[in-house]
Amino acid sequence: MLAKHSAAVLAVLYFAAPAAAQEVRAPRFILTTVDWPAAAESVPQASGSPAAIFDSLNKSLTPRFPGIDKSPVPVLLPFDLAAYRADQENGNADASTSSKYFGGFAPANFFLAGPAGYDAVFSIDANEAGIKFPTSKPVEIEVGGAAYLYDLDEPNYKEVFAPPNELAVKFPGIKRILSENHVRYAFERFGVPYVVSIQCYDRRPARRYLTCREADPIAQRFLNRLAVAGGTPAGAPTQPKIDLSRPSPVSPDFTYYAPGDLIPNSGWHKMPGRADYTVYARVRFPIASAPAYIKSQSFMHWGDCYRTGRVGSIGRKDAPYRCKANDRPLLFNEANPENWSYPWRDNFCETRDFLVGQCPGGYGHQGQDIRPSSCVLATERSDRCLPDQHAVAAVHDGLMWRRLGNLGAYIVFNNANEHVRFRYLHMNPRMMDANGLMSGRQISEGENLGTVSTWGDKERGTSYHLHFNLQVFTKVGWVWVNPYMTLVAAYERLIGARGTEIKAPEPAPPTADSPTVVLPLPRAPAIADAAPPKPAAVKAVKHAKTKKAVASKKKAAASKLKNARHKKAKGPKRRTKRH
Repeated sequence: MLAKHSAAVLAVLYFAAPAAAQEVRAPRFILTTVDWPAAAESVPQASGSPAAIFDSLNKSLTPRFPGIDKSPVPVLLPFDLAAYRADQENGNADASTSSKYFGGFAPANFFLAGPAGYDAVFSIDANEAGIKFPTSKPVEIEVGGAAYLYDLDEPNYKEVFAPPNELAVKFPGIKRILSENHVRYAFERFGVPYVVSIQCYDRRPARRYLTCREADPIAQRFLNRLAVAGGTPAGAPTQPKIDLSRPSPVSPDFTYYAPGDLIPNSGWHKMPGRADYTVYARVRFPIASAPAYIKSQSFMHWGDCYRTGRVGSIGRKDAPYRCKANDRPLLFNEANPENWSYPWRDNFCETRDFLVGQCPGGYGHQGQDIRPSSCVLATERSDRCLPDQHAVAAVHDGLMWRRLGNLGAYIVFNNANEHVRFRYLHMNPRMMDANGLMSGRQISEGENLGTVSTWGDKERGTSYHLHFNLQVFTKVGWVWVNPYMTLVAAYERLIGARGTEIKAPEPAPPTADSPTVVLPLPRAPAIADAAPPKPAAVKAVKHAKTKKAVASKKKAAASKLKNARHKKAKGPKRRTKRH
């Protein structure tokens, strides 16, 4: 477990001071210098220059791993090159499709190489892996090598353990790391940082999930199969550059709180968020059209306060929030319009039980919740929005990573300036399956990926919003970072105007009187343009309900008193013996 006793104190000191309004900033990078002669010497039965050796490798492996020659670092894969080449030379038709060369592992239809390095995903059947309680899904193993790494600010919580002795000998300097529900092995070879990673949970064995004790031997088995399989020698790497330009016009409407400025007391153990002004990539905004609102789904109206039972303020004295944990769900006409209005508010690192290394204390919300422009109600008395009313767009050209039936869909892109992956959550998995959003599919920026939905653990298991994550490749592999300012910059390009940051301790600007609500269904009352009740009307309704409740209690008390008097007049009941 994390060393929380001192980490929490350090986190408060590090994150507590509110930042003044700042310009966005670019990420920091660590460049890789490859020892190509050493990599070429590791290829068995090969001779010639490094360029010739790797050119031969690329030609052999391209049918299995298209684009392998685009990697500027040596590609390590769990691959039996000698057996594969022998089958190729003998004209064996299985060479292009068989998984027998991977030592029990199988390519999972995701391989992406480019100027930033390469990423690949393999899988193994749970029974084949010898898991005591086999899960219904295969175990996925990620491997990647980087031409440059993202250099993140501390703290970045993780646990580091000594690796097995045999791995320490084979991979000098290798580290075994538990970070963000993954067991990871990070090592350097030929001057290149590599990471092997498997998602797991530090719990008792069960069929629903893979434990880290079960994942660890699979990772070790995978590591022992790794061999050089391709790549192309290139010159010295260049420093990545992110375009930080923003529109000149200032939007009269779009405002946002600073990154890290969470709803008060909504962070893990009431800690603040992470004041990260970094724009990690230049992307399109993920909701197809504006307006859209980055808002907490848990600590505002209709939220559940994530089992904390808290009631508090979202920043204005006249706008308290209430949660299902301590009150019934609010009907829409009792709710405040702040759910569908500016300003935006960061919710990365809100209270959650998820491990997030970049959050104070090491736990929190992994990304940002984004509400689309409007809420479509089935009836006037609805307390939730209908799903599938707003389109979701691809943020960038890239490669899809998603298995059939999965709730999460990743877009991964790899170029000279960006090595990132974005995850979309709460869309309808059946629709994604039907649309072919599977591993290996090429995605174009702006492409329609589906619609905003309400899928949590099940259909209608969450509120109507898109959850959006961002990961970058670091010395411990892929880790969550705050996408807030990346989304601010993307939204400014979408609307063609620059937003205004609300500087602490300035109050939020007044909210519009009417939220965006529509009722398109024929059976629903036609109140598409109706404004919600004014505060006085809401107060009157509450007063009427209170008055009615008091009258009901008085009536019940009078009835009880009447019954008591009647019993007293009749006298006590006689007791009879049982025979």
